[in-house]
Amino acid sequence: MTSLAKSVIFVTGASGGLGVQWVKQSIDRGATKVYAADIVPRDWKSDRIVPIALDVTDHASIDRVAALAGDTTILINNAGVALRDPITKVDAAALRRAFEIDFFGGVFMAQRFAPILAQRGGGAILNVVSAMSWIAWSGGYSAAKAAFWSATNSMRLELLPQKTHVLALHMGYVDTPMTAGISRPKVAADAIVRLALDGLEAGEHEVVGDDITRQIRTKLGGPLTELYPELL
Repeated sequence: MTSLAKSVIFVTGASGGLGVQWVKQSIDRGATKVYAADIVPRDWKSDRIVPIALDVTDHASIDRVAALAGDTTILINNAGVALRDPITKVDAAALRRAFEIDFFGGVFMAQRFAPILAQRGGGAILNVVSAMSWIAWSGGYSAAKAAFWSATNSMRLELLPQKTHVLALHMGYVDTPMTAGISRPKVAADAIVRLALDGLEAGEHEVVGDDITRQIRTKLGGPLTELYPELL
């Protein structure tokens, strides 16, 4: 079980649609401090929220924030970037950038913060993975999130001896600026964060955030045509 009360939480991508909710709801649940990290941190006007500049693609930046946030007990790997180009046509630089943020960023944050969490009794890591880790709806983004899901499973097993709880959040489209141009059904950002934090406090290993994601998950063990009927 992981309680947010009296915890110290580090949130990446804290200025975005989901990020704002991670910060606000963590405070509401009793966190004593939240490090709100982003490329350009916002002014939160709260003595319990610490704005901090972070580029998750830069090892020096990660090292710097880890040195400043050595009291962290929960890491929320939320930073992400969208990439909807077809995987066979996507620009190489754009694909590499997606992997740098959506995969390597979260992995290297976990590497750097795992010893910090161990010193605090284990703590927790919450990785925003997405339903795209299970279905190829979004080219390079899906590929990066699939890799991050695999890495999350590895983290969960590797960090078990130090009592670090690792949770993966899977969800479909969330109503944030990142999905503004998408017409598919979306779940509200506050609702998905509330569900994920409930799951974290309950000790769950995965949170499946909406009906679309639950439907995808049930089809994973079936014929490929259940996920991709166009193959019929």
